[in-house]
Amino acid sequence: MVAEITDIRINGRGGQGAVTASRLLAEAAILEGQYVHAFPNFGPERAGAPVTSYARISPEPFTEKTEVYEPHIVVVIDPTLLDDVPVAKGLKDGGTIVVNYDGMKDNLVKFFEGVHANIYKVNGSKIATEEIGRNVPNLVMLGALIKVTNIVKLESLVKVTLNRFRGVLGEKNEVAINRAFGEVE
Repeated sequence: MVAEITDIRINGRGGQGAVTASRLLAEAAILEGQYVHAFPNFGPERAGAPVTSYARISPEPFTEKTEVYEPHIVVVIDPTLLDDVPVAKGLKDGGTIVVNYDGMKDNLVKFFEGVHANIYKVNGSKIATEEIGRNVPNLVMLGALIKVTNIVKLESLVKVTLNRFRGVLGEKNEVAINRAFGEVE
């Protein structure tokens, strides 16, 4: 029997926490007894350069350790990537796209013409800036992702976030995650 694997690709820019997002998503899945593999893919390692990070999650053990070429889910942390990077490349038909986007959803759809996917948006930058004090919407986007996919429980993500970011920063991230969970559309 083949394990049901869910492949997730997270697109961001250096310094926005795409790698941290994939790792915390994986840690949340581990808390729930799932099997995971999370890893980044860097170009030039500098702030602002495109960064891709991956998470592979399954309820059963798996041995696949390759890059994710055909994700089930795509998360876009930085909306400027929509003009520069084919973020939906390889996305499985019927997949899910979650984008940090502050415009009308009708305007967002133009970036994904010909892509057969469920597209969701949340203004992650606004939430991160208002709740955390910095435009680092990586965990905000995970809050939205969890709402639309149920890949892990909200409580699991919050627990690993509070473990990783202790004190006030953890509390602010918790508020931001919960807010994105409620505001994604």
